[in-house]
Amino acid sequence: MGTEHSPAPLAERLRARGLRLTAQRKQVLAAVTSLEHATPDAIGARLREEAGAGGAAPDASTVYRNLELLEQLGLVWHTHLGKGAPVYHAAEHPHLHVVCQSCGEISSVAPDLLDSAAERLTADLGFTVDVGHVALSGTCRACRERAGSEHS
Repeated sequence: MGTEHSPAPLAERLRARGLRLTAQRKQVLAAVTSLEHATPDAIGARLREEAGAGGAAPDASTVYRNLELLEQLGLVWHTHLGKGAPVYHAAEHPHLHVVCQSCGEISSVAPDLLDSAAERLTADLGFTVDVGHVALSGTCRACRERAGSEHS
């Protein structure tokens, strides 16, 4: 998932809306893709780091506006992983998230893991699950094992 995102789909989608492909839009999309799961603040920090001293990095409001636009274009998704700001990730590989409440590790999981639950929700409630925004909280294997060894 850490591959460079091609600017071609971005340019095409922007043109279809009468918008230009700006350097800032490319930078924000590239940062989302390389960071994989990042808050807007982390994306802004990456852009400031890449710009270096004297470089021009977009300010926080520009990062937020570009993330919102990229999400409207279907190129990024956001997910709430619990408390705090949402994290953004490239939309090219749909996945759901499992988040360890103990250490904070985020793992990506294939969306078909929830197929039977999603089918049941549709059948029982007429509800359609948007797996790109799903985050399941729990405890990872390493933290469970660490807790188990502490009680031995």
